[in-house]
Amino acid sequence: MFFKPKSSSISSLMLLLYSLMIFPITLNFIANDNSILFEWTILQISSCSMTLIFILDSISLSFSNTVCLISGCVMLFSSSYMSHDPFLKRFTWLVMLFVMSMNLLVFIPSLPALLLGWDGLGIVSFALVIYYQNAKSLAAGMLTVLANRIGDVMILISIGLLVLQGHWNILLMWDFHMSFMVMVTITVAAMTKSAQIPFSSWLPAAMAAPTPVSALVHSSTLVTAGVFLVIRFFPFLSTSKAFLSTLLFISVLTLLMAGLGANFENDLKKVIALSTLSQLGVMMMSLGMNMPHLALFHLYTHALFKALLFLCAGTVIHNSLNSQDIRSMGMIFCQAPLTISCMNIANLSLCGAPFLSGFYSKDLILEVALFDPTNLLMVLLIFLATGMTAAYSLRLSFCSLWGTLKANPYHAKQEKDGYINWATTILALTAIVAGFFLQVIFSSFNPMPFILPFNYKMVTICVIILGLFLASVLWETPEGDKKMTKYKFFFTTMWFLAPISAQPLTKMSMIFGTKLMKSIDQGWLEILGGQGAAMTMSAITNSNQNLQIKSFNFFILLMISSVSLLALNLLVITS
Repeated sequence: MFFKPKSSSISSLMLLLYSLMIFPITLNFIANDNSILFEWTILQISSCSMTLIFILDSISLSFSNTVCLISGCVMLFSSSYMSHDPFLKRFTWLVMLFVMSMNLLVFIPSLPALLLGWDGLGIVSFALVIYYQNAKSLAAGMLTVLANRIGDVMILISIGLLVLQGHWNILLMWDFHMSFMVMVTITVAAMTKSAQIPFSSWLPAAMAAPTPVSALVHSSTLVTAGVFLVIRFFPFLSTSKAFLSTLLFISVLTLLMAGLGANFENDLKKVIALSTLSQLGVMMMSLGMNMPHLALFHLYTHALFKALLFLCAGTVIHNSLNSQDIRSMGMIFCQAPLTISCMNIANLSLCGAPFLSGFYSKDLILEVALFDPTNLLMVLLIFLATGMTAAYSLRLSFCSLWGTLKANPYHAKQEKDGYINWATTILALTAIVAGFFLQVIFSSFNPMPFILPFNYKMVTICVIILGLFLASVLWETPEGDKKMTKYKFFFTTMWFLAPISAQPLTKMSMIFGTKLMKSIDQGWLEILGGQGAAMTMSAITNSNQNLQIKSFNFFILLMISSVSLLALNLLVITS
């Protein structure tokens, strides 16, 4: 088939070529455990030097490789998906800026220069979320950018605190008397970017962006930036046991909240967004259990199958008359077999089905949770959330792919589109084989083998099967899921985080602003400001004038009385 070249297809080709070129270099760096550091001293004041540092190591190169592979497939998909958009060129530039920001974040291990990539992600994500210009997109964009601004402020505070060390190189941090404050600021910054509790509400709201953007933002770029920051800082952060315990607790809560919410959500893209939040909880949880390399392993495998899941969901939405409600879908598998096959691969990988890429990373993390001395309550919650993952994946597939036909969408045309087929097929292959090859690489970072009893080994598989069984037996069908009960509202609003993050804060700020205006602008400033000063001066001037008039009258009377007395005295003398 002959493809007419577009700006998005050219950019996808560039990204895929870049990914292919640095793949052997990445393998070389991993095999030899090499690290190359380029440092340019821009400014040196007293004992503090401002430097721009670039690092080439196995983590940065492999991360860049994964990001560019996914970005290339997403841009290939956009060539068809966004083909009718009049501003396709602008969209392409925004996505390329986004990828560039992520690469800057990955390759720069110096905090002030890292802000280039960190802030770039926040600003460009705002521009992409509000791409469809309507009130809902603007509200989602504002929530996204304001949540991310908290993280930006925390990074700025940590830069200020790290002046005491005389440098900002992440790789050379050491323990000092302000270490605790730096740990808090870095952790909060990572939590805002990776949407951990209580900053979770922006992630489902950001689904207002076009689907290709969701595939990129919610798989390998914006949401993983926080996890990547913690992985970079991990040698410094892991010195504190309190940090690890807090991170484990927050991540398990996020994991549970997202798993429960996805089981009650009816919007296709929001279900996938909540599954992303759940997997981010898994990554943070493995960091909380002192396993940074396993977190990175799961980050890569999750990025590949989640991008595939979003692309397939985008195709389904595109051909369901742009409806995202899974209650209005059904019998799609017989109309779009390739798309649905790829979607099932991604869903099974998400559940942790054996020998797909998600299995190798997720199963390993859960086994280490059983092997390590982890809190029993935490382990129970982790496995409960794992069962929830299987439950919402089956619910999604059953309702939208295999359920009864409820509408009459036309999917056959999309199946003949070369751009979409190539994008989904490449990601489907990586979702199948990437886990096995990455396991070979990451096993070298943790050479100590651990042996589990057979019943512990089977816990993960049993939990997944139990989750699937309970979903098929207990969960209502979405068609009968019309009434909104209190507990459903509680779960779908992410434990009330969504309304709390938006409405009360806005209402409180508006009320506070009105009171300030009435008490200061229209109150004290009327007296103490320009108008008050003018009124005071006017009153003083009037008083002065009255006093002067009275003084003048008194002076005239005094003169008259003095003259009359003088005249009287003269008369007396002459007589």
